[in-house]
Amino acid sequence: MQTEKEIIEEGEQAVETVFNKKLIIKGSLWFALITICTIAGIFFYNNTGNTLKALSNISYRYMLICFLMLFIDLMLGSWRNHIYIRKLHPGVSHWVSFRANVANMFMGAVTPAHGGAGPAQIFVYTSNGVSFLNAFTIALINMGATLIFMPLAGFVAILLMDTGAVSSIVPAMLKYGFTFFLLFLGAFLLAFWKPLWIGFLIKKIANGLSFLFPNKKEKFANWAEISFSNISKYQQTCSVILKQHPYLFPLSLLITTILYLNKYCLQYVLLLGLGVHANLIQVISIQVLIQFMIYFAPSPGGSGFAEVSISVLFGKIVPVALIPLFTLLQRSFLLFFPALIGAWVIINLLRKQTQKITYSS
Repeated sequence: MQTEKEIIEEGEQAVETVFNKKLIIKGSLWFALITICTIAGIFFYNNTGNTLKALSNISYRYMLICFLMLFIDLMLGSWRNHIYIRKLHPGVSHWVSFRANVANMFMGAVTPAHGGAGPAQIFVYTSNGVSFLNAFTIALINMGATLIFMPLAGFVAILLMDTGAVSSIVPAMLKYGFTFFLLFLGAFLLAFWKPLWIGFLIKKIANGLSFLFPNKKEKFANWAEISFSNISKYQQTCSVILKQHPYLFPLSLLITTILYLNKYCLQYVLLLGLGVHANLIQVISIQVLIQFMIYFAPSPGGSGFAEVSISVLFGKIVPVALIPLFTLLQRSFLLFFPALIGAWVIINLLRKQTQKITYSS
């Protein structure tokens, strides 16, 4: 069995491998390429001339409100982490949590299925004196809050929205979203409450793979042992944090709820800025479905999937000429602007990491 030090070192190495310049550049290029091509296609498909004309009629008062809501979004995202950090590492400032949050958003944008988001957040924290185990545990707990909130939001959206008036694609989107969220939520809850079950399942999977690929038997055995050790260690750490500070997880759930409601309402304000008066409940419900579809999308930041789903689902509410503009603004406020701030944080981290390696050598 591995020692705690070995487990931590392997976890830190796994996080650092995400911050490969080539990986980040490649992800950024694919994200930009897919996004630009998709939005350009939406512009041409929906009458570019009328769209450009509508650009001059935007109410900038509402755009200012959207920037305020964007700031609130970034602050809530950082506070969701900082409520734990200030208990575990009182000397770490809220500014560190802010940077960790935007770094999370940037790496989530340039990696498929938000794969780099958690490691980015952990890397920022560990670079500022937070222990790896605490940084990982905080990311895991807040991931749990998101996994609990999103399916509940989906059920409420189904009850409140007029699915027939939105799109025939809704059932498929719901099936896709609920499948992934409930699978991850189930794995999260089992890893926390029944780590031995998950460990036993991993070992069974490893044995099955060893039977299929006998030449890699030792590799699969090591993978099973490392995974089981990690689950046990992080489950213990989560238990200690939640028992010592029992009110933090409910507070995290509350902040998560307000965070996403702010995101959903921001789109309603965007529509008002474009002169579209829609039903608030319908706008929120549609965005819940879109969030389901793109959260685990295989493309970087859900690019392509997000733009198409926005144009299709909001097409029943937004005039055709405004669809391209609304799609661009929606993605800008919910992802592009935060990702740009996060890119600045990541670039500074990579520069410092490069300087550190240069000085040490």
